[in-house]
Amino acid sequence: MDQALIIDDSRAIRRILGTTMRGLGFEVAEASNGKEALETVNNLGPTLKLVLVDWNMPEMNGLEFVTRLREDHRFDAAFVIMVTTETATEQVVKALEAGANEYIMKPFTKDVIEDKLRLLGILN
Repeated sequence: MDQALIIDDSRAIRRILGTTMRGLGFEVAEASNGKEALETVNNLGPTLKLVLVDWNMPEMNGLEFVTRLREDHRFDAAFVIMVTTETATEQVVKALEAGANEYIMKPFTKDVIEDKLRLLGILN
């Protein structure tokens, strides 16, 4: 079963995304910040298929996490989607340059998540 990691300091957002991803057939792991997420990805290893990560979090933000994840070539095949309130074009560009594959702005719907996953070829 494909593994998804949800990284957000909001428990409510983690719950919403977790329910959505489980409904789409993913096994879900969660982290509340980038630092915790780095420990989690090391435990998941190459089963990690998808990361949904917020930008603004304590300890290590989403952009720093994406940069660190992309430095570890074990996770080259993992897809990364930023899910954030950051809407400025330059923030989107920074995220994509750091290695994010897609960008979703909060608030989002289940349909938006599914559309992005189809775009990436994760869902049919």
